Amino acid sequence: MELILKQDVENLGFKDDVVTVKNGYGRNFLIPTGKAILATSSAKKVLAENLKQRAFKEAKVIEDAKQQAETIKGYEIKIPSKVGSGDKLFGSVNNIDLAAAIEKAGTEIDKKFIKVIGGSVKRLGKYEANIRLHREVVVDITFDVVAEA
Repeated sequence: MELILKQDVENLGFKDDVVTVKNGYGRNFLIPTGKAILATSSAKKVLAENLKQRAFKEAKVIEDAKQQAETIKGYEIKIPSKVGSGDKLFGSVNNIDLAAAIEKAGTEIDKKFIKVIGGSVKRLGKYEANIRLHREVVVDITFDVVAEA
């Protein structure tokens, strides 16, 4: 079943992508929740026209995302956390904590666009994360999890 995505779907595609999925997934989840529509020939023509008109605006958005990526790369992010025995944390550090630390540094990013490599962090040390600012702009950053003073 061919569908046109109306919004980003994790592990499937981005908004306005034409994707092929199994019939049940499209019919029972994507279409009823408004995440996709059927990719008929007329819908594809409308999509092509919209993409053509949006191409000029998209260049500016990509440029802004690249500038924001350079700003984020310059940050030295340290996330303080309570520590138990050794270097083990009470709880964990995840994308929500990283989003708060980046916002504190001066740039606001939605937590759903941040992916901590390896899932949540449960020990002190240096870790990496991917931040997707745009479908074409993904920045890799490193951050430290340090003991709370």
